[in-house]
Amino acid sequence: MKNKITGLHHVTALASDTKKNLDFYAGILGLRMVKKTINFDAPDVYHLYYGDEVGNPGTIMTFFPYTGLVRGRKGKGQLTVTSFSIPENSLDYWMKRLERFNIPFESPQQRFDNEVFIYFEDTDGLGIELVANNTDTRKGFTYGQIPIEYAVKGFYGVSLSEEGYEKTANLLMDKMDHKLISQKENLFRFSASGKAGDFVDIICLPDSLRGVGGSGTVHHLAFATENDQSQKEVRERLLTNGLNVTPMLDRQYFHSIYFREPGGILFEVATSDIGFTLDEPKEHLGESLKLPSWEESNRSIIENGLIPIQLNIEKFHD
Repeated sequence: MKNKITGLHHVTALASDTKKNLDFYAGILGLRMVKKTINFDAPDVYHLYYGDEVGNPGTIMTFFPYTGLVRGRKGKGQLTVTSFSIPENSLDYWMKRLERFNIPFESPQQRFDNEVFIYFEDTDGLGIELVANNTDTRKGFTYGQIPIEYAVKGFYGVSLSEEGYEKTANLLMDKMDHKLISQKENLFRFSASGKAGDFVDIICLPDSLRGVGGSGTVHHLAFATENDQSQKEVRERLLTNGLNVTPMLDRQYFHSIYFREPGGILFEVATSDIGFTLDEPKEHLGESLKLPSWEESNRSIIENGLIPIQLNIEKFHD
């Protein structure tokens, strides 16, 4: 039977400074800003989307940057590390690049076969990994400031810090089409597709403090499903598991449902059939502020309340 959950869709986090966020993800990491819009639930705040050339599911990192937001605390009950996939022989390049921009990082580590990574944090303390591997066949942003042989391809996976793994694991396997594919000590790896880009690692940390929301923490993790029909079927599955699932919400570029998994992390299931070229051509993604139709009448008020942002590409070009 075909999976209703096909992999990861996006990760959404909180930031405290819009310009620093843009410089880090579109500048230093070289992701493409594929959409500049607003938080539909708080229209005075940007919603910035970074990804590959068109923002394919499994590449999209998004942020709500609330100016001056107090820093949160990473801990159990949170997605604590977002891992990006890079080409196998590119770690030296990235370590030199991070040094160039004064970003501290930990020495390379190995987790599973053919998987070497470095860990560092963004300007708000959000946990990031770059995972060098030889299994990811995707291309990154082919005409950005990072040479294509080193460019980020999209997500490698995510790490969920939990009190225990059993209840969340059962949810992933029984209702969300995931399989356990690897296990090492207190780390359990699941995937819907089995491919780099869709790994969900559960790390059991019963003795750690619970996470506290704020800048530098993840707001929610979104899984991908094909369309409204498959999303409806997933929702019905989740409801039978006793979960409190929202109705479908229109997020313009995808449709979404939300619920909290047993460990407290906010999960989303987002459709993959709309995409970011809905209101901008591929060549001009992310260049202008896009608003949902119901906010167009308030455009002047919204634009006047947002700080204009633009990437100084030369500053970050190799």
